[in-house]
Amino acid sequence: MFTGLIEEIGIIDSIMQGSRSAVLRVRASKVLDGTAVGDSIAVNGVCLTVSALHSGAFSSDAMPETLARSALGSLRPGSQVNLERALAAGGRFGGHIVQGHVDATGRILGIRQDDNAYRISVGTDPGTLRHIVGKGSIAINGVSLTVSDVSASSFEVSVIPHTAASTTLLMLRSGDAVNLETDIIGRYVERFLSLEKGSGGITEEMLRRCGF
Repeated sequence: MFTGLIEEIGIIDSIMQGSRSAVLRVRASKVLDGTAVGDSIAVNGVCLTVSALHSGAFSSDAMPETLARSALGSLRPGSQVNLERALAAGGRFGGHIVQGHVDATGRILGIRQDDNAYRISVGTDPGTLRHIVGKGSIAINGVSLTVSDVSASSFEVSVIPHTAASTTLLMLRSGDAVNLETDIIGRYVERFLSLEKGSGGITEEMLRRCGF
């Protein structure tokens, strides 16, 4: 599990393309501290397993499912990426629950400055937007952000100066693809309620049966 608080910006060193998969080699420093082969690192919000460690870099395999569901396929050698190690037990939980399992991709519609902040507008599909709520949490390329506005076809976040300086968000341009992960709690609630529809919905009896 991750928190969406980016630890450093890494650089794609190389990409070894398979027929439908890829091996990414990422230059980094901070996230390598204490990292071993088999550990998890989120690369632009995608949970990847470290398959090899090098001097100042690590390698990870991206399987076909990962490339199909995320924007990792648009990366090139030299691309800068947000990096975060998995949350250690007892670590500080400063963002929100981020699994590193991308739900969908979105497209940057625009970035504009708003005093000391930056407003980023992102377009995505209706199925993803139904899980995005105002003042709720969203991870964009692995960055934990608060939703400031939602419309029928897009949503907007407001980025504080520290986040802007510590991530790749302001390097994005209109049309760029980004990885999106919505709030897992909201998705669990939706699934739970859909299963209960056929059994009379939320009742006192149902809540007691579920331990409430």
